[in-house]
This record gives sequence, C-alpha cells and structure tokens, in this order.
Amino acid sequence: MLEIIHQDEHLIAINKPHGLLVHRSSIAADAEEFALQLLRDQTGRKVNPVHRIDRKTGGVLLFAFDKPTEIAMQQAFMENRVKKKYLAILRGYTPDAAEIDYPLRKENGTLQDALTRYVTLNRAELDVPFGAHPTSRYSIIEASPETGRMHQLRKHFAHIFHPIIGDRTHGCNKQNKFFKETWEMETMLLHAWQLTFDHPVTGKEITIQAPVQNEFKRVMQLMGWADN
Repeated sequence: MLEIIHQDEHLIAINKPHGLLVHRSSIAADAEEFALQLLRDQTGRKVNPVHRIDRKTGGVLLFAFDKPTEIAMQQAFMENRVKKKYLAILRGYTPDAAEIDYPLRKENGTLQDALTRYVTLNRAELDVPFGAHPTSRYSIIEASPETGRMHQLRKHFAHIFHPIIGDRTHGCNKQNKFFKETWEMETMLLHAWQLTFDHPVTGKEITIQAPVQNEFKRVMQLMGWADN
C-alpha cells in the first residue's frame, strides 16, 4: 500500500518509495510496478501525475483526479509557483548556507539557467577510514531548487564536489561502493520533503510534507542525526 499524505476532491499525494517509477517508461524495462497504476488500484479512481521525481528519489509525489486540476498544477510547476524542499545526505562538510547558480545542459545541448539554494542542517564525522582519510565526513542539507531542471540537485551538488550519496550517475562511485560494502546501503539519499502551493481550485495555500523513509532514516541514525 502506498502511503497517502494528502487527499482532497481534486488532488492526492503519496510518499513515493525510493526505487519506484512514477509511470511506465521504455528506459526502465526492468520495472514491474509503477506509482501511477498502484495508486489507481488503491483508490479505485483515475489519477495522473502533475510533476515528476526521479525513480531513486523518495518523497512527495502529487497527482490530480481531474484534467483541469492536472493542467493547472502542471502550469504552476512550469512557472515555478510551487515551492519545493528536499533533504539530501552529501559527501563532505557543506557550508552553513549557500546557493549554486550553475547552468545545466539539456539533452539537445542547450544551456538552461539553474539555481539551487540550500542550508546545512547537520554534519557528521564517522570514525571509519575512507581512502587516505582516517575518518569520513558527511552533511545533511535542505535544498530549495528555484528552477526545475532535470537532475538539477544531483548535478548541482556534484558540481560543488559534495555529491549525493547513492547517486550512481552523477555521484562518487567510491563513496557509493563504500556505503554498499560497509552498511549494505544502495539507496540514493535524496528525499522530496515538502511542496507548498496555492490550491488550483480553492486558492488556499497547501503544504504537503513526506516523512523520510526507512533507508534514509537508517543512515541518519548512523550519522547520529536521529533527532533531525
């Protein structure tokens, strides 16, 4: 059963598990389950996603029950009228707060402006050697992407040399292998924590939050961040 974290007459949101595809895709032929179909079966109603999050990212995923709401919410996302907050666990010690203003290239080669703001919530230094270092250092951050580019957070944190743990495409392969061998952890530690927007029908401001899932929580406990 999917965890439903918001539902009204027009919208429904789930806390998407890490590793679950939003819908069927030709680039992931191995997948047999999809959030879209699971939610339709669970609610007995037709639903359509109004935005996307990566397969390996967990957290808030929003659907609409009807076409006008779907179109209105998709427009809100395109116009950056939806405030998004993510949690991520990164390699190394990040600054207390910073922004990453770094254009990202589309598949066709076109550069797009991309801006991410983030604050560091906590840091940890583990007494576990890594490479030439006698200890291992990590940070947990809250990120607010001001633009909505594909893999923006993953690319931006790799760009500043603080990659997201578990990101195989843009991250640090040595760290990912280290986490797998040391803690049997392969999940990408990126969580879509919160969406805030004006409801397209009622006009009321809505905030939807998704608690972190077990894999993310387990690493937080390893780091001593259980109280975050």
